[in-house]
Amino acid sequence: MNQQTLILIQCKDAVGLVSRISQVVAQHALNIITMREYVDQENEKFFVRVVCTGQPKSAESLFHDLKINLPAQAHIALNPSGNKRIAVLVTKEHHCLADILVRHYFGTLAADVVTVIGNYEGLKEFTTKFAIPYHYISHENKSKATFEQELTDCINQYAPDYIVLAKFMRILSPNFVQQFQHKIINIHHSFLPAFIGANPYKQAHDRGVKIIGATAHFVTNDLDEGPIIVQSTKNVDHSYDVLKMKTAGQEIEKAVLIRAIQLVMEDRVMLNGNKTIVFKA
Repeated sequence: MNQQTLILIQCKDAVGLVSRISQVVAQHALNIITMREYVDQENEKFFVRVVCTGQPKSAESLFHDLKINLPAQAHIALNPSGNKRIAVLVTKEHHCLADILVRHYFGTLAADVVTVIGNYEGLKEFTTKFAIPYHYISHENKSKATFEQELTDCINQYAPDYIVLAKFMRILSPNFVQQFQHKIINIHHSFLPAFIGANPYKQAHDRGVKIIGATAHFVTNDLDEGPIIVQSTKNVDHSYDVLKMKTAGQEIEKAVLIRAIQLVMEDRVMLNGNKTIVFKA
C-alpha cells in the first residue's frame, strides 16, 4: 500500500490559499488525492483536509513551507497519529460499549480501546472477555471532586487521545472537562432538552413523539451543548410502546456513536467554535 501524507490546516481566510497549498505540496513531490476545504465566510476562517500520496523527505521542511505561505497563526497538523487510543467510560447500559468492543476486536473501529472505566461493576465481566482492563470507580459516598480525581488518575495511566462516554450517566465538572478539552465524545438521545432526566423514552412515549434520534458531540462545560459531530433520527408512530421505542433509540445511539468515533479517529472533524467541520469520505 502506498504511503500517504495527511495535512490539516485551519487559518484565516485569504485569496489564493488553495493554490498556495497545492504549490507547496507539489514542490515536495507529493500528489494530492483529495482536498476537502470549507470557508466560514461569516468569521473569515479557512479549513482544509488534504490527502497526498507519498511522504515528504523532510516533514519539518514541508511544515515550514506551508507556514510561510499561510496567514499568521495558521494551525497546521501533518500526519496526526493514525493509531489513536481511547478510554471508554460506562455506567450500566451495555449497548454502546458492546458495539465498540466488538468492532475493536475485529479491527474495524479505527481506534484502540485501552481501558474501560465504570462507576458500576456490571460491565466488568463482559469487558474482560475482550482482554481489555476494566476499572471500577464508584461515585457513591464520596465527593464529586474525589470521584473525578480518581477517574483522572486512572485515565492518565493510559494516556488516551480521546475519552468516549458510552452512556456514562454522570455530569462532569468544568474542571474535569478542562483537563481533557476537546477530547471527550458523548452520546445522548436527541430528546434533550425536551426530555431531561430519567426515563427519556418513557417521557417521549407519553408525549407521543413521531421522531426519535441520537446526537454525538464533544463535551463542553455547557451540558449537552458541545459541538455536534453526528446526528441521526428515525420515524416512529403510535404502535411503539416504551420498550420498542427504547430499543429503536438504542440502535440509533450505537450507530451515531460509532460513526462519530470513526470520523474523529480518521481526523475528519475540525472544531469551529461551538460547531464542527466534518469532512466525510
